Amino acid sequence: MEITWWGHATCTLEDSNVRVLTDPLFARRLAHLRRRRGAVPPAEAHRADLALVSHLHADHLHLPSLAALTAGTRLLVPRDAPRAVPGLRRLRHLRLTEVAPGDRVRVGELLVRAVPARHDGRRLPVGPHRSPALGYVVEGEARTYFAGDTGLFDAMVEWVGPVDVALLPVGGWGPYLGEGHLDPGRAAQALARLRPRVAVPVHYGTYWPIGMDAVRPHEFHAPGDEFVRLAAEAAPQVAVHKLGHGESVRLEVAR
Repeated sequence: MEITWWGHATCTLEDSNVRVLTDPLFARRLAHLRRRRGAVPPAEAHRADLALVSHLHADHLHLPSLAALTAGTRLLVPRDAPRAVPGLRRLRHLRLTEVAPGDRVRVGELLVRAVPARHDGRRLPVGPHRSPALGYVVEGEARTYFAGDTGLFDAMVEWVGPVDVALLPVGGWGPYLGEGHLDPGRAAQALARLRPRVAVPVHYGTYWPIGMDAVRPHEFHAPGDEFVRLAAEAAPQVAVHKLGHGESVRLEVAR
């Protein structure tokens, strides 16, 4: 299997001849955020058999990026997302399925399980709590956990189960992380609980608010390296691959 990190929470996972794309975000700029590191993902990144959306925040459910996906792509979104984000209904070239924690969807040789996340799943800045924030476990040649955005929660291991690979958020897009996020320390704690064979840090070092370059810049630059250091202490048995934007890692996972 192979994993490519395009930046933020966007990855391509290739397993069992199926291409899976997580939280597609191909924008150079999003509202007050500007892409500060890594090129905008190329057209190659738009091609997927399956795309996963973890929650409704605009940096994870980005309608223009979803519109760029290849026709016929299967798209999994949190339950009631089309009601909260009506623009989803206009993406008629995609095959949309709503899911909630516990739901299972089969795509080719892959089985995808939706699992809960501890995160505000609303379409911000305002909106009712209609849709759950999700993570996903993709089971094929390997079992891969894409956490989306989440904080630690007691039932994480119970819901996720044994996995080979964990794609864990370790930062954010601003100088302060709010409730329901993993920083490098909490991500290392999650790693110690989940005990995958491999981890890839995501959701850091890509977007930053315009005009805030000098405000806590270490929160932009440092999370990846900090996670590598803390993971080695908390879960030394886990191989951590810190990828650059657009870089890939090919994994041999023995079951």
